[in-house]
Amino acid sequence: MRTHRLTWAHLIALLFSIATVLPFVMVIVLAVSPPNAPTIPQQWPESLTLQNLRTTLTAGNFLRWTWNSFLYAAVSVVIILLTASMAGYAFAKKRFPGRDLIFWSFLATLMVPVQATLIPMFVLISRLEGVDTYWGLIVPTLANSQAVFLMRQFIRDLPDELFDAAKVDGAGEWRTFWQIVLPLTRPVLATLGIFVFLWHWNDFLWPLVMAQTDDMRTLTVGLATLNTETVPQAQVMAGALVTVIPCLVIFLLLQRHIVASVASTGIKG
Repeated sequence: MRTHRLTWAHLIALLFSIATVLPFVMVIVLAVSPPNAPTIPQQWPESLTLQNLRTTLTAGNFLRWTWNSFLYAAVSVVIILLTASMAGYAFAKKRFPGRDLIFWSFLATLMVPVQATLIPMFVLISRLEGVDTYWGLIVPTLANSQAVFLMRQFIRDLPDELFDAAKVDGAGEWRTFWQIVLPLTRPVLATLGIFVFLWHWNDFLWPLVMAQTDDMRTLTVGLATLNTETVPQAQVMAGALVTVIPCLVIFLLLQRHIVASVASTGIKG
């Protein structure tokens, strides 16, 4: 009976895996198909070509869009991880008046839809003359309450004896943070870094609002504009395929830290 249940479970998992991978396979097929190939491939193309990739990489502002997306994602990851780990350490291990009230008030912002704050945020950045600038694109997305919550929950489970020993040794707050908190939170930092990178790399709405010129567009916005132009669908799919590569590279480089994070979380219960 147990064997039959496992067989059905594996079959269902296989079907879901195929349904998940199939759209990505279609993107690859279209990206290596001739430019005049149909939008939805009816069968495997008779000939494969890399012309779509070469044309996409050399046409228009594709490389500039790639740089904008990378800058937007990379800078956001570094700043968010640093500020979230600092805030998580303070909320988890420090005692000060109004700590819990500040934390839960900050966490309550998760219930506010992004669309509800889009217009006020745009008006504020516009008055500060940050529209169509890198800082106007990056700064409004740095207040990440979810990242603070995850860091606080992880740091809270660290033994207090480590921090007491650091005080006995005469370590200050900065030394404690750099030499104890950051090394011990490396798995969750890697996991959170992947999530933040993917979120910013694939972000569409805020870059669409902030980019007023073609040079400030990110990859997601730039590819969307290609759909409105007379560009072959195969070239659009080639561009979409290129955007996936950095995500795969980041995941492959940091996947062992994700496993370590999940394993440590399971051990802590």
